[in-house]
Amino acid sequence: GYDIRYTVSGPQSGPALVLVHGLFVNADHWRKTVPHLAERGYRVFALDMLGSGYSSKPVPTEASDISGEKNLKNDEIVVDTLGTPSGQFRQGPISIPLRHPVNGSVYNFYTWSDQICDFIQEIVQPNQPRSIALICNSIGCISGLVAARNLYTYETPMIAGIFLVAPNFRELHVAEQPALARPFTAFIQLLLRQTSLGPTLFKLLAKPDTVRTILNEPYHNPQSVDDELVTALLTPLLLPGTDAVIFDKLSYSAGPLLEQLLQDPVIADLPVYVATGLNDPWTPLPRVQALLRFPPVKRVEVIPECGHCPHDERPDIVNSLFDNFCDDVLPLQR
Repeated sequence: GYDIRYTVSGPQSGPALVLVHGLFVNADHWRKTVPHLAERGYRVFALDMLGSGYSSKPVPTEASDISGEKNLKNDEIVVDTLGTPSGQFRQGPISIPLRHPVNGSVYNFYTWSDQICDFIQEIVQPNQPRSIALICNSIGCISGLVAARNLYTYETPMIAGIFLVAPNFRELHVAEQPALARPFTAFIQLLLRQTSLGPTLFKLLAKPDTVRTILNEPYHNPQSVDDELVTALLTPLLLPGTDAVIFDKLSYSAGPLLEQLLQDPVIADLPVYVATGLNDPWTPLPRVQALLRFPPVKRVEVIPECGHCPHDERPDIVNSLFDNFCDDVLPLQR
């Protein structure tokens, strides 16, 4: 088996919230979210996904026995439409390859969604329907949506709603890349995975000053990139096996997409709330606002003066949005 690290805060009797982090970070990225929600009376769980943080980091192809892709019935799915950065439509049919291009890799959204589902059933142990809500950031939004869909198909749905913070549209996915760019991207991914270039580059980048510089891209306010954040994110990245996991994840140019999942009729009545940073360099604002066309999406909030991590840059605003979301889908019993 593999070790999964998680944190838990708040009264044991409180309604359960499960927080899912984004790419290359960990549960400590919710440092300004967990105390607030726990103080309100919620039982707040924050996970380190497999391959992230202090959870196990197996060699990508040596843990294929637990890969969620084993349960996939199809290698691809075809959708009628996807979005564009300008908030317009791309008309289909559009083919979306679902399997990781590295055969047997365990690091895929189906594995991570299985982890969330297993965690909810074995650790959170809900005792009534719609008694859990998910809060997810960046690519964690994909894992959360797949898990929510799986849990929503049960006879008694467990999930009351899901909040997507700066959802990611996965620009490296083959369905998102221009056709001419795909061979070049695949070649770079191969070099990083299978030559000394990847480990050498990782050693050069895995340093506090470099991490701080990298974080200044997704973060709008440099003051938010403090020593606590750099330490919280860098320390687990220095654990053995991290470099192989990172370059495997960067090679994951397949799997489900946000808009594809939001078109799934199974979750048509699942409340989905969205927040995005006005200054997010990675998530096109018009495309996020256009998510309102999908039936599950009830609200899209734009947070001023912040980038890709609104929950960490502007907790003064985002925690209030979390409060409203929880009051709507999972209210406390007074």
